[in-house]
Amino acid sequence: MNDSSPLLPWHVIRQDDNGNRYRVGRYATRAEAEKVVDTLEGRGHKQLYWVERPDRRTA
Repeated sequence: MNDSSPLLPWHVIRQDDNGNRYRVGRYATRAEAEKVVDTLEGRGHKQLYWVERPDRRTA
């Protein structure tokens, strides 16, 4: 399995205070990924989290 696997197409991305971006995890559904974002944001950290689905044609 590689990063463009269709089984886990939704990524949670985190951006730190310096603008560095990291993939936090990969999920099967957008709803599952958004739930993770909600949990992470609820911890009170000032990090920016979002859900994205990378274009499989460029991955």
